[in-house]
Amino acid sequence: MIIQELVNFFEKIAPASFQESYDNAGLITGSPMTEITGVLTCLDATEAVVDEAIQLNCNVIVAHHPIVFRGLKKINGANYVERVLIKAIKNDIAIFAIHTNLDNVFYHGVNKIISNRLNLNNLEILDAKQGIFHENQKVGSGMIGLLPEPMNESSFFAYLKEKMDLKVIKHTHFLHKPIQKVAVCGGSGSFLLQKAIDQGAAIFITADFKYHEFFDAENKIVIADIGHYESERFTFEYLKSLIIENFSIFAVHSTKVNTNPVLYS
Repeated sequence: MIIQELVNFFEKIAPASFQESYDNAGLITGSPMTEITGVLTCLDATEAVVDEAIQLNCNVIVAHHPIVFRGLKKINGANYVERVLIKAIKNDIAIFAIHTNLDNVFYHGVNKIISNRLNLNNLEILDAKQGIFHENQKVGSGMIGLLPEPMNESSFFAYLKEKMDLKVIKHTHFLHKPIQKVAVCGGSGSFLLQKAIDQGAAIFITADFKYHEFFDAENKIVIADIGHYESERFTFEYLKSLIIENFSIFAVHSTKVNTNPVLYS
C-alpha cells in the first residue's frame, strides 16, 4: 500500500479544504507513491519521534501538528524544525500532518475525542462555518455539549482531571454554580470564549489563555486551561486506532515519546 492511499483515507475523514488558512496540513515530506512499511502517530514530529520511527521501521509519521508551519528559506539544521526535516528526508520517512482540518470536523475530530472522554451528549459545533457540512454535520471550531447530570465545580474539576489525565488546571474563580453545559476546544481556544458564553456554557475547557484573557470570563463562565499538549494528548492514540481499524497490511504504533515542551515542577 502506498502513502497516497493513507492520505486519501485521511482526506475522507478530515478534508484538507477544512483547514484554516494559516495552517499547513498534508504531506510535508516524502513521496506519495512510496510503499508503507509502518506508521507512527504522534502529536509533534520531533527529532526523538523520527528516531523512534527509524527504530520501529516506520517510514510514515502521522502527526497532528505540522512540523513546517511557517515558510523556510534555508534548511541547514539551525533549529529543530530543520533538523527534523533533514533527518526524515535522509531516512526516507514521510511526515503527514492532520491539524486544523481534524480540529474542525465533527466525527473523528479532536473536540469529539475530548467530548467523548467527558461523556458529553447533545453535541454541537461551538463555532460553525456557514454553509459547510461533512457527512451532514456542521464543520467548525470547538464543541459544546451536556454532562449526563449537573456537577458542582469541585467535583467536576476532579472528574476533569481523571478523564483527561491532568495533574494541574489553570482556571478562573469558581462561580458556585452547577456545571452541566460544557464547551471544549483542543489546543489554543481563547478566540472561542465569547461563543462559549453566548451559548450558555458553565465552563470552557481549552488551552493557551494569556493572563489578561482570563479577565474576559467576566464572572460569566469558568475558564479551565488544561494545557495544549494535555488537551490533544489522546488524538494520536485515536489516529492509531483509526488506521488499525481500516488497514491491516502494515504495523501501526503511537509514539511513546512525551513531546510536551512544557513542564511543571
